[in-house]
Formats: sequence, structure tokens, C-alpha cells
Amino acid sequence: MEKKPIKIAVAQFQPKDGDKAYNLSVIDKLAKAASDRGADVISFHEMSVTAYTFFKNLSKDEVFGLAEAVPNGPSCQQLINISRKHNIAVLAGLVELDGDKVYNTYVCATKDGVIAKFRKLHPFISEYLSPGNEYVVFDLLGWKCGILICYDNNVVENVRATALLGAEVIFAPHVTMCTPSAMPGRGYVDDALWQKRDVDPVPLRMEFDGPKGRAWLLRWLPARAYDNGVYYVFTNPIGYDGEHLKNGNSLILDPYGDVLTEIKCFEDEISLATITPEKLTLAGGYRYRKARRPSLYKDIIGKEHESSTQPTWLKS
Repeated sequence: MEKKPIKIAVAQFQPKDGDKAYNLSVIDKLAKAASDRGADVISFHEMSVTAYTFFKNLSKDEVFGLAEAVPNGPSCQQLINISRKHNIAVLAGLVELDGDKVYNTYVCATKDGVIAKFRKLHPFISEYLSPGNEYVVFDLLGWKCGILICYDNNVVENVRATALLGAEVIFAPHVTMCTPSAMPGRGYVDDALWQKRDVDPVPLRMEFDGPKGRAWLLRWLPARAYDNGVYYVFTNPIGYDGEHLKNGNSLILDPYGDVLTEIKCFEDEISLATITPEKLTLAGGYRYRKARRPSLYKDIIGKEHESSTQPTWLKS
């Protein structure tokens, strides 16, 4: 079947901690807005159904209390209903309960149900979240799609593996940026700037677009798209997620690593771009994958080592 262009929407919104009803209502609203503008797909940020950062302070009982079965839990069923109501595929994140374990999970819901589920490979926000152990590639409207959640995208092997499994589009839901790091210029953004965003937006935009935010993201995310010759669909909350102020900047990159569309406001919002198939084989990453010589490095890349994920800002 000939691959056809599709229109993808990225979203940003300010979630409420643990308030699934509110967060799902925003997902519903933005899905409708995207559908009304002709989008075939809309993607939301990591754990968008529950919010994310506040999980670092929750007890085991509290974490498990917010978790649900996938696909039969109420949140997944509501995402399916949103998809059916607005005739749009919806990708969103939640906490999955499976037996005696919970996962940071991202799902793709369509009118036919949950057609894909991915568990974050490198969770760290809560000690009670278990890591996923497999890559996921699935069919969506004639396109091969993969999912990598936030920190998973920092590990280049995860992106290459997902691309080698056939992914042409990688959905990358995040809750990121505007946190401390050893990198110069990184750190939190002053709340006073957020409170004045309507009357004096320029200083806040400078912080969000500078090394604390967008400038850091664009050091590495375009390289993931370029090196692998894939589209990248990046999503991130705006405003407060827990105690952390986030800059949004949800965007879509093409296989050349160029920004096709980006949200540059401080509100709950969407932005759309059309992805087309010809770039998949014209991009350099397509040729680079074909030029690989795995015999040179398969034993090096596959060598056992002890994995450590915890980011600088979470260390005590």
C-alpha cells in the first residue's frame, strides 16, 4: 500500500497533579481542536493523564493508587472514546498497573482500541516504577511508528534500535528541561517570570528558549532524527508539572533534523505538521543505516555494563 502523507498535532498543556478527570478533559479539548484543523494524530506528553514530577514524593500505596490496567482501565477507555468522538488517533501517557508492578506507559488509542503500548525503559521519578524491557514498533495510518519516553531518547542505542526495527516516526513524550545540570547555563526558571508572562513575556521566552530549555533540546534531539532518518514527534508540558516549571516547546522534526512546527506560547496549545514519505529515503540517515558494519562493533555495543539513569537534579 502506498504510504500517504498524514497530519500530526503536538500538544502542550499544564497538568494538575493526580487529577485524571481534569487532565483527560484537556486531552479531549485539544484532540477536538486538532481534529477540527484536519489532524490525523495528536500526541501528548509523558504521564499526561496523571502528571509526572510529583510522583517523586509519593508513597508506594499512592503510586499504585494512581495506576490502572491497560487497555481495560478507565483512562484508556476514555482515550479510546476521545479518539472515536473526534476521529483522531490519540497518544498519551499514564501509569500502568500489571500484577504487582507499575510502569510509566504511553499508549496509542484509536477508534479500534489501544493499538500500541510502550513502557519507559529508563524510569527514575519513583523507585516504585519498574522499567520496560522491549522496544515497540506499530502501524499507524500506513506508517511504522515507535515510542521512546523522555530519558529513553538520551540513550542513542534506543533510537537506533527502534529505527532498525522499522520505525519511520518516533513519538517522544517528555517532561523535561528547566532543571539543574552540570552543563553551563542550565537550571530552574524563576517563578516570578512565569507570574509576569502576560504583561512581560520576553524575559520568560528568553529563559525558555535559552540553554535552560530549547537551546539544550536542539543540541541533541535533531541529531536523533538526522542520524536515523526518522520523523521525531516531541511533546512536553507548559507551566508547572509538580513543582517544576516547564517550557513546552512541543515540536516535530523531519528526517533532516529540521523543525517542521513548534509551539511558542505559554498556553495549552497544539501545532500541526504534515509528514511526507519521500524524506525517509532522501535523508542522510537512511544512507547511514545502510552503510553500517555491525561486525565491527556488535560485541562492543552489546557488552554488559551496569546501567545508571538518575539525573543530576534528582540526586540528593
